[in-house]
Amino acid sequence: MADVILRNMNIKRILDGHPWIYRTEIDRIEGDYSPGDIVNVFTYKKEFIGRGYINLKSMISVRILTRDPEEEIGEEFFRRRIKRAWEYRKKVMDDLNSCRVVFGEGDFLPALIVDKFGDYLVIQTLSLGIDKYKETIVKLLVEILNPKGIFERNDVATREIEGLPQQKGFLYGKFDPVQEFEENGIKFWVDMENGQKTGYFLDQKENRRAIQNYVKGAEVLDCFSHTGSFAVHALHYGAKKVEIVDISEEALEMAKKNIELNGYQQRAEFIRENAFDLLRRYDREKKKFDTVILDPPAFTKSKETVKDALRGYKEINLRALKIIREGGFLITCSCSQHIRPDMFLNTVKEAASDAKRTIRLVEQRTQAKDHPILLASEETQYLKCLILQVF
Repeated sequence: MADVILRNMNIKRILDGHPWIYRTEIDRIEGDYSPGDIVNVFTYKKEFIGRGYINLKSMISVRILTRDPEEEIGEEFFRRRIKRAWEYRKKVMDDLNSCRVVFGEGDFLPALIVDKFGDYLVIQTLSLGIDKYKETIVKLLVEILNPKGIFERNDVATREIEGLPQQKGFLYGKFDPVQEFEENGIKFWVDMENGQKTGYFLDQKENRRAIQNYVKGAEVLDCFSHTGSFAVHALHYGAKKVEIVDISEEALEMAKKNIELNGYQQRAEFIRENAFDLLRRYDREKKKFDTVILDPPAFTKSKETVKDALRGYKEINLRALKIIREGGFLITCSCSQHIRPDMFLNTVKEAASDAKRTIRLVEQRTQAKDHPILLASEETQYLKCLILQVF
């Protein structure tokens, strides 16, 4: 096993528990290795830090799996980690019909994602080091969770950085990749083969349940609705009417199927339009809603475009604030990892100032507990959700 010796820089971040080691932090490598192999990591003083897999094709060149010098990386290691992840979900989640079973670094299994939809699992192995163990991981998931099937969603561009192909398909069992599951007791369809990411965004699960007090009897506008997850929850919790807005025809078609699955089509209206344009138009028309929900896709995927992203967040929140009735609610979200919670909150405050609205913070939320946040790794906290009352 090769030894990776670090430079005398950023050592505290790594010693405090951050699992990533960047290429620029490596001083030298002693011994032979192949990309994806397990290596030992040492400080510049040759003190043991941990053990993980290496791939110098990626800027994140080593991802630490264990800090125990006696712990070997193999089938038994992955059995322990996956069991621990599943036991955690059983302890903290009210509903296990749908949940994230493994959340990469948050579960000390870097670059591994496993989502559960009813009796089926979707897996992503996003780096070479974890992909080498894919067959073992699938075997253990069958052993521990006993699913009817497992689907691979490795059609992700980041795999190419690792020297891996993009691919998707069946890993265990043969089944229809469009399946019904439940979230918070509400029925949904998931398209495991063609839906975004793993087919459905589970990270908002608890935030969707949290809206019930703010949508009952309300006229609701749901922007960036995607497949209608917030909209269906709003209708389930007694919204008078929900306008469901998305620019994607495919997303709206799935949203319609989810609305129909629950029998709420009489109170739903579907609008295919750019949400920015629609919010501006509704502002000009002086249209009003009791509650507006904003759950856009990430506006930035790099630090270089944060300023542009903040302008986008300010614009949509400003327009939304202007069309909310006195005492109504804005439920606004950001899944951009590079937008910190304080930045997002300040941007919404600036939007309220420009819109000449006073806002009261009701709830400040983050991702569901099945997406655990590792405090040593700020990248594991990415979702922001603010519930605000508007005056």
